[in-house]
Amino acid sequence: MTTKRVLLLIGGVSAVLLIVGFVIGAVGSQMFGLGDPFVKQPGIHLPPDPVFPAAVRENVVGYRVADKSDDHGESQTEQAGSEAKDESKEEHHGLGLMQFAVTNTMLSAWLTSIIMLVFFIGGARKPKVIPTRLQALIEMLFELVLNFASSILGPEMGRRAFPVVATIFFFVLFNAWIAIFLIPIYQAVGFGANVGGEFKLATHLVRPAGTDLNMPLALALVSFVFVEYWGFRAHRFGYLKKFFAFGDLLRGRPSGLINIFVGFLELISELVRIVSFTFRLFGNMTAGEILVVMITFLVPFVATQFVFGLELLVGLIQSVIFAGLTLVFLSVAVSHEEH
Repeated sequence: MTTKRVLLLIGGVSAVLLIVGFVIGAVGSQMFGLGDPFVKQPGIHLPPDPVFPAAVRENVVGYRVADKSDDHGESQTEQAGSEAKDESKEEHHGLGLMQFAVTNTMLSAWLTSIIMLVFFIGGARKPKVIPTRLQALIEMLFELVLNFASSILGPEMGRRAFPVVATIFFFVLFNAWIAIFLIPIYQAVGFGANVGGEFKLATHLVRPAGTDLNMPLALALVSFVFVEYWGFRAHRFGYLKKFFAFGDLLRGRPSGLINIFVGFLELISELVRIVSFTFRLFGNMTAGEILVVMITFLVPFVATQFVFGLELLVGLIQSVIFAGLTLVFLSVAVSHEEH
């Protein structure tokens, strides 16, 4: 009976918060004439922002804060006389080609790596015959990934590929889920400046690493090199015959032209995997973050929880797809035979 009352209380509070969120959100504020919404209109910046060193960060912070104050505080006469300032807005305020800085997405990737190390090392450092709950959870996760790899590659090859595939799977999964659970911190903590007595947040301290094109590209390159390495290891230089099939043409067979064309298509498809891997993960993670931010702006509070649940599922699906496709391409590479 107590459990039923608690569930009814949670449901009632959630319903009230959902209604209140709709009323004070961007949609309800316009419908009921309440003025500005509870959450200010968010700004989405796709490129990663530098946070260290301070000199590079302040350049971005100063540019963003000036840009916001200009957009909201200039009169028509001021706008007419600010052509030089407008031209400066068009300048590139990102990192130069030879300039290095620690970005907010890089910090997020480091945070994910630290949490993974603490989780797995802490639970498996001293295994016991009667496992603890954490050890049992880690063993279950490892067994799931190992069985997944073995079902595609076979038991022997599955064990060989397990370390790299498991690392890819858990990094993508942890990065996506940590980003979801820490979105309030991601959006609230950062660097800015006081403009007219009001603090303007210009850049976040941390941002989900999946929204930085560099991280999905790095994972795609790791997957690509891993597959090609095992392809060469399994077939030596005979692996190149898959892409450069000149044998029949050198023997004077006209069908060799078809083999060359097919090999060219195989080479293109092999390289396109890097692009498809990169933009599949980047697109889903970036779209998820934008969706959460916009739902918070439109209907704050409870409505965002449904999006969080959806993003948990998307993170799991993306990790399975990334690891699964790596296994499938690896299976094709090691079992390739010349026909």
